[in-house]
Amino acid sequence: MTVPVTIPSGGTELSGDLVVPADAVGAVVFAHGSGSSRFSSRNRAVARSLQDRRLATLLFDLLDENEDRYDRQTARHRFDIDMLTPRLVRALEHVAGHAATAGLPIAAFGASTGAAVALRAAAQRPDLVRAVVSRGGRPDLAGDDLANVRAPTLLLVGERDPEVITLNQQAATQLSAEHELRVVPGATHLFEEAGALEQVADHAGEWFERHLAGE
Repeated sequence: MTVPVTIPSGGTELSGDLVVPADAVGAVVFAHGSGSSRFSSRNRAVARSLQDRRLATLLFDLLDENEDRYDRQTARHRFDIDMLTPRLVRALEHVAGHAATAGLPIAAFGASTGAAVALRAAAQRPDLVRAVVSRGGRPDLAGDDLANVRAPTLLLVGERDPEVITLNQQAATQLSAEHELRVVPGATHLFEEAGALEQVADHAGEWFERHLAGE
């Protein structure tokens, strides 16, 4: 079941697509990366894999149309973690209160800069976020909030993305919650290599099943 949703946040309205398997055991809210949207082909591929594992998914736009247009010209919003985090929190609250997903344990999946947004939201709302997965993420941008994350966190990076590996290693030292850094062999930052994104989906699905479906 796919349900179009509208999430009011920060004086604007954000569009999203909520997909709920009939026998859902959990829900995952996606925070896309810089310059992307709910139509991210990579996030949608991961979402389909999670749905096969009986996990509901919400992909939504962190920016409205006007903000997105401005950001594509200036790149001013995509790194504004302070602005984007409350929007993810509202999306998490929307899933928690939606009739189709109420009562399900919820996790966050963040890509690129969206990983910092996911981790900050997890730190601010430990009652809502039960697990986090970062894909090629910038967890370092979550700053001091890393130490306050209580949700088990999986950091996924490509083997051929050395700068991001280093940033993830440094961020991992600040996480006090259960966490793991996994390197996907042969993958670059966007996981465009054959089979790389499938490995991301498998790692994420296993992590979410362990921490959501087991509850």
